Amino acid sequence: MPPNAHPNRRPRIHRPAARTLALLGAALAGGAGLACRAAPAARPDVAAAAPEWTRGAVCYEIFVRSFHDGDGDGVGDLKGLIAKLDYVNDGSPATRTDLGARCIWLMPVAESPSYHGYDVADYYAVDREYGTNEDFRRLVAEAHRRGIRVLVDMVLNHASSEHPAFRAALADPASPYRAWFRWSPTHPGERNPWGGDNWHRSPLRDEYYYAFFWQGMPDLNYSTPAVRDEAKRIATFWLTEMGADGFRLDAVPFLVEEGGKVQHAPGTHAVLREYAAHVRRAAPGAFTIGEVWDSTGAMLPYYPDQLDAYFAFELSDAILGAVRAGSARALLPGYLRLQQALPAHRWAPFLRNHDQTRTLTALGGDRARARLAATLLLTLPGLPFVYYGEEIGMSGDKPDERLRTPMQWSADPGAGFTRGTPWQPLQADWRATNVAAQERDSTSLLALYRRLIHLRAEHASLATGTLVPLAASHDAVAAYLRREGRRTVLVVANLGAAPLAGVALESAAGALPAGRWTTRALLGGAPPAAPLSVGADGRIRRYVPLPELAPLESHVLELSTTTP
Repeated sequence: MPPNAHPNRRPRIHRPAARTLALLGAALAGGAGLACRAAPAARPDVAAAAPEWTRGAVCYEIFVRSFHDGDGDGVGDLKGLIAKLDYVNDGSPATRTDLGARCIWLMPVAESPSYHGYDVADYYAVDREYGTNEDFRRLVAEAHRRGIRVLVDMVLNHASSEHPAFRAALADPASPYRAWFRWSPTHPGERNPWGGDNWHRSPLRDEYYYAFFWQGMPDLNYSTPAVRDEAKRIATFWLTEMGADGFRLDAVPFLVEEGGKVQHAPGTHAVLREYAAHVRRAAPGAFTIGEVWDSTGAMLPYYPDQLDAYFAFELSDAILGAVRAGSARALLPGYLRLQQALPAHRWAPFLRNHDQTRTLTALGGDRARARLAATLLLTLPGLPFVYYGEEIGMSGDKPDERLRTPMQWSADPGAGFTRGTPWQPLQADWRATNVAAQERDSTSLLALYRRLIHLRAEHASLATGTLVPLAASHDAVAAYLRREGRRTVLVVANLGAAPLAGVALESAAGALPAGRWTTRALLGGAPPAAPLSVGADGRIRRYVPLPELAPLESHVLELSTTTP
């Protein structure tokens, strides 16, 4: 969720949140419970082995409202998503007609008055437009049958202004829920780093409450033990009663405000440490990944013993920046920094997410550059995430609703998304850019994503291999090895718009074992590449894999040697 967003509200008929109110009462009665002083579970060491499911995995971000409509009302829902799970992963390693993603991240599915769900009114109920709690449990069962993990977007920084706790606190200054939020009798005069107003006047009396992102999203006060307890209770509910496999945590740098800091405060790290320890106790093996929309330097203090992983925003910028500029100079340093600091399953590169201009739009509609970006993302280390529709080159730019338009399944009415009127108008190119059209084209962007995702899962060097940078004789060429023991893949990409002849590659010592290496194209359709000879020092010297690299062309080559 970007700073100070102003989400669209949708009409609601308020329903009593009986279970929510009962659980809130229990939280108030329970006292401090598992407060920050509680003994944490064994922390995940940075050198711990990767969970088996993450080895070579790719995750897929889905906005349920826009993925597939199962009942014809124009709004995507859980039954619609279930019907399309085989597109994500059909559960058969032998097929290549699915994406092959091994986990899905669902943007918020809990009850909310807004179209996007980032202001939660009832953390214990699936949004009625998406279905029921039982529908969610069925989704999890069907996903697990196909080998797909299900991560739920968990919004902890703030609740909806329609949440029962906030409504009670707003109505009664003596309410025990007052301590769940921050209040001031006068406006403190604080502004957030983007110049927005953090404090909002109460509609009922002369006072103000704190809401960093928007007045409809009052921030929760994590200095109150009952708030921390309620966050854990919600986590336990989704993990044990609903069957979720973990969480994507929204806007985690803003959880605690202290000492004049509104983000990255020490108390935020304490809350995350406590929360993650509880998740591991409640469901060993659950996976947590956080949104720290900042530099890598700002992200690294969230390790080693808080969430399992975080999204690597700098790497997204590096890939798109390199492809847009036609220069490889700034592509690999961020990857190498994270590789040195952390295991690859603990950081997640991506191209775009639901808050950002879609890749094809950001690249000016250039599909060749979008292919390059996908190839880089899916052959470099980390746990990659792909935003729905990116694999077919959907377009989209701000405002946010236009970044989250319905999935374009076909050229049929409603784009195959709905039998009714889509909740949001389709993108203008939906008749040409859709899944059905690209499934008929073996050279399509969708076909490339499928090949790369399956290749990453099957090839040990791409799944878990070390990144070894190579120096190219031209700045427009990105070149690197991925090595897992003696299994090695070489990636060479011309990011520029001009053909390049005789591009030579070099490495530092120890890049490869000595010997003669032969090459095999892993994506098919490529000319044969020259063999490679490596001396006793393991250094690659003036290796020209191909006599010419066409503009915006990439090659993924397996290197093999018989030398012991």
